[in-house]
Amino acid sequence: MAFLDEEFTLDTLPKGNTSNFEPLPDGWYNATITSAQIGETKAGGGKYIKVRYDITGPSHQGRVIFSYLNIKNASTKAEEIGRAQLGEIMRSIGLAKVTDTDQLIGKVIGIKLTIKRDAKGDGNDVKGYKAIGSSPAAFPAVAPVGAAPVAKSSTPPKFGASPWAKK
Repeated sequence: MAFLDEEFTLDTLPKGNTSNFEPLPDGWYNATITSAQIGETKAGGGKYIKVRYDITGPSHQGRVIFSYLNIKNASTKAEEIGRAQLGEIMRSIGLAKVTDTDQLIGKVIGIKLTIKRDAKGDGNDVKGYKAIGSSPAAFPAVAPVGAAPVAKSSTPPKFGASPWAKK
């Protein structure tokens, strides 16, 4: 038993924040990646990246969503899906290479959520990623392997007169 230094009564304690843990409605949300940690699969021998997204808008600000990206798994399909998701995240936030999960933290991204229903209860799954604002500007366009180089024109394209130009 551990004694408290004071007595607590319900009438003197503030009411708690009744957080809503219902799944968010299907749709696109702006989010910031606030955590990305490596974990080991329950079966062992596999690894995943646990990504935490803090929703910033357009609604449900402050809510938190997690996703798990299988980067090494006994199931080749699970590993393939996880690596594809990591690739989508990297393209969306403008990273050409990742060697440390800390490189993901602080990045702003659009995530597409769906509601999943299972025996454990309802929750959200992240089903898509997209760039927000100028996030992907840092990511250089990469031509497919074996593609012929594209010649650059030295003259800018012509688009006609500007709407404000005098006639």
